[in-house]
Amino acid sequence: MGMLVSLSLLLVLGLLAGKVVELWRLPGLLGMLLVGILLGPYVFDVLDPDLLQISQDLRSLALIVILLRAGLGLKRENLAQVGSAALRLSCIPCILEGTTVMVLARWLLSLTWPEAGMLGFIIAAVSPAVVVPGMLNIKELGYGEDKQISTLIMAGASVDDVIAITLFTFFLGLGIQGEANVVLELGKIPLSISAGIAGGLLVAILLLKMYSFKPLTTRNTEKLLLLLSLAILYFEVGEHLGIASLLGVMTIGLVMVEKRQDSANQFSQKLARVWIFAQVILFTLVGAEVNIGVAVQAGLIGALIIGIGLIGRSLGVWIATLGTNLNGRERLFCMIAYIPKATVQAAIGALPLAAGIEAGSIILAIAVLSILITAPLGAIGIKVGAPILLQKVEKS
Repeated sequence: MGMLVSLSLLLVLGLLAGKVVELWRLPGLLGMLLVGILLGPYVFDVLDPDLLQISQDLRSLALIVILLRAGLGLKRENLAQVGSAALRLSCIPCILEGTTVMVLARWLLSLTWPEAGMLGFIIAAVSPAVVVPGMLNIKELGYGEDKQISTLIMAGASVDDVIAITLFTFFLGLGIQGEANVVLELGKIPLSISAGIAGGLLVAILLLKMYSFKPLTTRNTEKLLLLLSLAILYFEVGEHLGIASLLGVMTIGLVMVEKRQDSANQFSQKLARVWIFAQVILFTLVGAEVNIGVAVQAGLIGALIIGIGLIGRSLGVWIATLGTNLNGRERLFCMIAYIPKATVQAAIGALPLAAGIEAGSIILAIAVLSILITAPLGAIGIKVGAPILLQKVEKS
C-alpha cells in the first residue's frame, strides 16, 4: 500500500473514530489512537513502511502546530502570574515520579540502578501532545481562567520533558559507558531551558523584521507560513543541539502576541483549523508506535510500577502548588492534567534496547504500557474534571 493511501486511511478512519468516540462524551484522541494501533505494524500492518519511517517528523510537525497555538494563547502578565509555580511544576513531579519508578524497578524487577533510572525518566515525561490541546480546550471554555490554570499547566509541561530526557540521557550514558558526569548533566537543564527561550526570542525577532518588509508578506496567510516554517526549522536545530526547543516554539508565539496582537489572533484561528488535520496525524501515528504484544509482557508488575509512579507524580504536583492561590479542587485538577504520557515514551522508549542495554525489552514494554494506561486516563480526566473541579469564567 502506497504512502498516500496509508495517510488517507489514517486521516479518514482517525477522523471518523474520533467523532464516534466524542458521541460517547470521551476525548476524540482515544479513537485516533485506537485506529493507529489497529492499522499499525503490530496488529493488521496495513501502513506503508515509508510512512512509518517519517512518522517522527510528522508527529513533530503536529506538535509544533499545537505549541505555537499554545504560545499564541499566552499573555506575558498571565505567565508572570504563574511563573514560580510553573517552574516548580516543571521539575518536582517529574523528579518524584522518575525516582519512585527507579526505586520500584530496582526492587521489583531487579534492574541495575542505571537501567532503573532509564525506565524511571522515560516514564516521568508528561505528554504535551495530550496536555496542551486539553488545556487549550478548557481555556476556550473559560474553565480555571480566573487563576490561569491552563497557562500554569502548559508552561510546566513544556519544561517537564527537558528534565526527564536529560536525566534519561544521564542514566543511558551510565548504562552504556559505566560512568557519567552527574554535575555536567544536571547543569545542562538550566542551560537548555535558557537557550530554548533565547532561541525562540531570536526567531521571533527575525520574523518581526521579515514582517516589516512589505513586499515579502502582505497577507496573514503568508506571514503564518513564514512563522510555521521558521518554527519547524528552529525545532529541528534545537533538537540536534539538545536545547528546550518546545519551550522556544511557545516563546515565538508569545512574542507574536506581545508585538503583533491582531496578526497573532488570526494566526491562532488559522492554526486551530490546521490542528484538525494535525491532531489526526499525531495521534494515529503515536498509536501506530504502540506494540500491544510488548505491552502485555510488562504485566501486572509493570502496571503496578506505573500506578505507584503516578502517585509519586501527583504528590509532586501537590507540593509544587503549595503556596499558590489554588484551592484543593483546582490542585486536584492539576494532578489529573499531569497524568498523560505518549509522545516522549513513543520516541525514546526503544533507545535502551537499541543501545544493547540488557533490560531494554522490559523498559520498552513498560514504556508502551504507560501510554496505553495514562493517555486515555489523563485525556478523559481533563475533559470530565474541568467542569467539576474548576470555576468557569464567562467571556464578556
